[in-house]
Amino acid sequence: MYTEPSKQELREEIAEHIAEPTKSTKQTLKIEGLSESELKKGHPLLEKPLPEKRFYDRELSWLLFNKRVMELEEDPGVPLLERASFASIFASNLNEYFMVRVAGLKRRIQLGIAKPSPAGLSAAQQLHAIADLNHQLQAEHARYTLETLMPELAAEGIELLRWNELSISEQEELTQFFHRQVFPVLTPLAVDPAHPFPYISGNSLNLAVLVQNPTSGKSHFARVKIPDNISRLIPISDKTGIDPATGKPRFCFLTMENLINAHLDALFPGMKIQESRSFRVTRNEDIDLEDDDDDSGSLLTTMEHELQMRRFGPPVRLELSENTSQYLSRLLADKLGVTADEVYRLPIPLDLTLMSEIHHDVDRPDLKYPPYYAPTNAQIANVRAAGSQDEDVFAAIREGDILLHHPYESFQTSVVRFVQQAAADPNVLAIKQTIYRTSDDSAIVNALIDAAHRGKQVLALVEIKARFDEQNNISWARRLEHAGVHVVYGIVGLKTHCKLLLVVRRENGQLRRYCHVGTGNYNPKTARQYTDLGLLTCDPVVGQDLTRLFNQLSGYAPQENFHRLLVAPRGIRTGLIARIRREEKAALDGHPAWIKIKVNSLVDEDTIDALYRASQAGVKIDCVVRGICCLKPGIPRLSENIRVHSILGRFLEHSRIFAFANSNGPQIGEGPASGPEVWIGSADIMHRNLDSRVEALIRITSPNQIKQLIDYVDLQMSEKTSSWHEQQDGSYVRHNTDKDGKALQDAQVVLMRRRRHPGKKND
Repeated sequence: MYTEPSKQELREEIAEHIAEPTKSTKQTLKIEGLSESELKKGHPLLEKPLPEKRFYDRELSWLLFNKRVMELEEDPGVPLLERASFASIFASNLNEYFMVRVAGLKRRIQLGIAKPSPAGLSAAQQLHAIADLNHQLQAEHARYTLETLMPELAAEGIELLRWNELSISEQEELTQFFHRQVFPVLTPLAVDPAHPFPYISGNSLNLAVLVQNPTSGKSHFARVKIPDNISRLIPISDKTGIDPATGKPRFCFLTMENLINAHLDALFPGMKIQESRSFRVTRNEDIDLEDDDDDSGSLLTTMEHELQMRRFGPPVRLELSENTSQYLSRLLADKLGVTADEVYRLPIPLDLTLMSEIHHDVDRPDLKYPPYYAPTNAQIANVRAAGSQDEDVFAAIREGDILLHHPYESFQTSVVRFVQQAAADPNVLAIKQTIYRTSDDSAIVNALIDAAHRGKQVLALVEIKARFDEQNNISWARRLEHAGVHVVYGIVGLKTHCKLLLVVRRENGQLRRYCHVGTGNYNPKTARQYTDLGLLTCDPVVGQDLTRLFNQLSGYAPQENFHRLLVAPRGIRTGLIARIRREEKAALDGHPAWIKIKVNSLVDEDTIDALYRASQAGVKIDCVVRGICCLKPGIPRLSENIRVHSILGRFLEHSRIFAFANSNGPQIGEGPASGPEVWIGSADIMHRNLDSRVEALIRITSPNQIKQLIDYVDLQMSEKTSSWHEQQDGSYVRHNTDKDGKALQDAQVVLMRRRRHPGKKND
């Protein structure tokens, strides 16, 4: 399926520096021998400039993605406690959106950066549009959660109660709990000439309290922070257990802020409580790290300092109880320096990430998704180690490339076992791995530590700038270093986002390289929740590619050439656009041409323009985009051949696939001149992935695996599959029933069934 390079070719180095991105489509066409005039020949549409308003705003597109999450909360076909989880995900997503995206827009305005977005909006216009849409979405989310979801939970015996709904004995029990466990932790902060307005940390939940001195008659403001190191949900023991009336389990809770609010007299003895309301501040928590220091120790220290400073970022959102008086509202807004657009008045409880605690704490399997136990990949399961019942991952890989699909196939018995087997194998000499995000108790990182203790050469490239996982990765970096692992932090100015693992093993006097290239993080926990792909191979061409790439990341090797990889920031945009243009030329020449893409986000304007041109030439283009999509599909004479579907569900769609018909087109790189060409990897079609990160795509060469991946995209694009369809204006319409009102198939359920019944293809 590909032309194996000669030894001489493997030694040659092409003078292309990985840290020098290019966005030149014309350069790509020149490389591939496809001129603009050739592509436009015989197609007048391609001679016209593309319309100005051809991109949808990325910030608004993200909000529409979060709206789709909210629609899952509102879907009665989703198990009740899973709907509570989606309510929490909506809130959590929005927190990060404000901390990063909205904060970034405010920073652009402050710095006077006037360049409009590709959609034609200035930063100020984007902020106004975000506020308009998000006020609607956040209000709808709060109303639905409190007025519909919580009553449905209550009907199942799962309740959030208020203090005045408790019996006298229950109040007495919780009062004792308050004085023993909560009161000693609290620190009421008054505001007066001797006490300045306190600093309100980002994402903390607080009570704004107005108290009056009965002697002087003067009113004073005070702030009480709700402790975040104690569970926010307090079980009410008398109301938790089997309900004798229904025979069903009952779970009743009181929120921590409700408990504290009922005992403010203990915090302000002798004062009259005039008003007490919940409020919450979201701050800019994006880290803008200047990493031009080539001292890795300095970089680590700088990152630790930045993490400490993160909580002092400027505010970008103020959430208030909707019953807050105008006086308290103005006081908080003035002291925090937020605008009217940044104030969100909402029903309590605020911060509905609280719903994740309900999902976690309530033991009602009948109200959750049925359990799914991922089987071991069949190719691995069929190969046993000599004299053992354990699978031999190395032997399985030697029999041929293995395509893994998580969470439908077990991550634990494939990738984790691969690393653990490598760590324990005396014939393994070296292990090299990138770590972008991993779990607190990562079995993979522990295996790397074990390998180092056994005397193997171990290299861990830890990305300490992985947003909101920085502290976790710093901790792992310290542990790895103490164990003797060679820890590096990648290339200055770039995040290392590629998912790579290389094992060097001695076999019969020769060295063989075993490789894993994936679309998702080496995180055993999220591997059970995210749909991701990975390729295990001992192809010497891939081994050479990964060796070169790791040398580039850990040392000084700026000039490299790859054969089965496309590597950003130099090669992915140009490589993808070249292949899009090849399909365009094939269509103009009258040959079948199609493109199938599955990504998390589709933002990059150069790539979108290439897709528009291909659509104008007649190329059929299917895109599965979970999140942001700036491409507008279905517009006559521009994108009428492009369809965009979005799938959200039980698992978070995270894999990236790029497939091209490659029919009778010119040969590119090491690929064949005809037949489908499919790539998987770590990169989304976004500026940050293509320009500011080290990303890697790997070409799939097995015909069966190529077909499997194409079928996967086709399943998600099928009109028989439940999904959201993007419209010409960037909005989405959900398609989850057929014309007779019958529910459409769930693509994730289909894939779970196929793993249980491998021969079954139609569901």
